[in-house]
Amino acid sequence: MHRWRPLRPYRGKREEYLKHLKAHSKRYLATEPGTLKFEIMVPHDQADTVMLYEVYASPEAFDAHWNGLAKKEANHDLEPLRASASPVLCNLVD
Repeated sequence: MHRWRPLRPYRGKREEYLKHLKAHSKRYLATEPGTLKFEIMVPHDQADTVMLYEVYASPEAFDAHWNGLAKKEANHDLEPLRASASPVLCNLVD
């Protein structure tokens, strides 16, 4: 299962947001066997936007991530810095 997620930290908070997000993404990959990829990108022309590309082994792996302790800890650090998020769940086309 693939997930594309544009995030918008509050204006001027992207670097602080990225600091926390990088640390949490390393934790996800190290502690969640079903989290296969967690890529962080920043657009060239959108100074207050962060893009995530996530890959999970299955819908159950995504649920384990979404409801897990690591995600709850991340939310504690990231939610106060985030203005909006627009997740999109995707399937690869063969």
